Amino acid sequence: MRQLLEFVPIALFFIVYQMDGDTVSLYGWSHTVDGIFSATAVLMIATVIQVLATWALTRHLEKRLLWVGLAACGFGALTLLLRNEMFIMWKPTIFNWVLALVFGASQFIGQRNLMERTLGSQIQLPHRIWARLNLLWVAHFTVVGALNLVVAYGYSEATWVSYKMYSAILFTVVLSGLTAWMVAPHLKEQPASNQE
Repeated sequence: MRQLLEFVPIALFFIVYQMDGDTVSLYGWSHTVDGIFSATAVLMIATVIQVLATWALTRHLEKRLLWVGLAACGFGALTLLLRNEMFIMWKPTIFNWVLALVFGASQFIGQRNLMERTLGSQIQLPHRIWARLNLLWVAHFTVVGALNLVVAYGYSEATWVSYKMYSAILFTVVLSGLTAWMVAPHLKEQPASNQE
């Protein structure tokens, strides 16, 4: 459920972008939607609200969610201040590539990679599976970042906005499915090994 809620800012970004040129009025205040710039402002506000709401409900601030919020606000602020949509369009690439570097570096730093540090207290897997799982996530972040640039530079802004919306869901589902597929055989082995 929490992962679905993480798509709310992206969905609002997409919806507001589709309202380009429309005038929204509320209690005497009106605003004409200015395409990607209004959508970026809504993305920033929704992301901040999401981070604050998550903290208020759980009294825990997830680092990943905090970094997503900082990236959205940082790149969003540059987009709005400089009136240049390329900053918000580059955000997914830079964010994903930084994650790829962090996950990749964790493969060589310390006894456990980032996947094992994150999920190791919940499930027990052989070291080689943790390594493969970590590399899967590195590949995912690398490919997602590269595809974002392909769409940003190879297609229209409207196509990129739609791609951003639908690819976020699709890539999350595919990554979750591949992760479950890699982990599932070893989960079946755990009860037997725990009984020994």
